[in-house]
Amino acid sequence: MLTLFSKDRSADAVFAVYTPIVAQSRRPRFYAGWGVADTVTGRFGMVSLHMSLVLHRLRGERQAARFSQALFDLFFRDMDRSLREMGVGDLSLPRRISRMTEIFYGLLASVGSALDNGGGAVLTAAISRNLFDAEPNAADEIAAYCLQQAAALAGQPVAAIVSGNVRFLPLEGDD
Repeated sequence: MLTLFSKDRSADAVFAVYTPIVAQSRRPRFYAGWGVADTVTGRFGMVSLHMSLVLHRLRGERQAARFSQALFDLFFRDMDRSLREMGVGDLSLPRRISRMTEIFYGLLASVGSALDNGGGAVLTAAISRNLFDAEPNAADEIAAYCLQQAAALAGQPVAAIVSGNVRFLPLEGDD
């Protein structure tokens, strides 16, 4: 009975990790400097990319399995809320969320595979395919950024991340 009234520390930690994921994905450099479309789709792609980086870091860590699932759940509750705020109706919402889930899983798999195999051209192609509609684009710059972020995340202890402490490297020249 007491657990009904106690504060959920794990939910706080998940929110504490999700907040910088969203903040980092909204950095102006991605949109103004590197040409990601500043649209719902472009922003979803950037949040998905940063979620993929964090989930890749936590992948295979037993102590992070529940945390990773809770982070995923929070992400899609936030997407559901955002779509509702934009006026998407109850009848079309499940279809839209289903499509977003497919896109996210595709990006997660592509980014994970590319990071596991050294990045490079595979990561650039995945980013180009998922974040840009037209060529030429800045997928190679974003791929290099992802490799740097993945290395920085790899240096962060899993225990710290699941406790709510994740850090992204700053983007140079981004205010």
